[in-house]
Amino acid sequence: MIKRFFSRYFELFFWIAAVLSMAMTSPTEESHFTLCPLKLMGIGWCPGCGLRHSIIYLLHGDVARSFNAHWLGIPALAVILNRIFVLTRARLQEGRQFRSAV
Repeated sequence: MIKRFFSRYFELFFWIAAVLSMAMTSPTEESHFTLCPLKLMGIGWCPGCGLRHSIIYLLHGDVARSFNAHWLGIPALAVILNRIFVLTRARLQEGRQFRSAV
């Protein structure tokens, strides 16, 4: 039962948690801890970090900085929000089908 619930809702909770954590992160504050292998090697620019910064700026309403950080930030956030919408709609439909069957 728990394994089924976990496998059914994990991706939805993951994307919601990711967007909420980026929305609560300050885009200008530099982190003292990183998991980025490029930054750990001393390379200053990372496309993944730039994409994350772009999404954070966008969630804080700064479209110009978002585009400057990484031009794919706007479409990436659109894809993530669309995925959250699709997963939520699918889970709600599953719930309705289950209730009507019972």
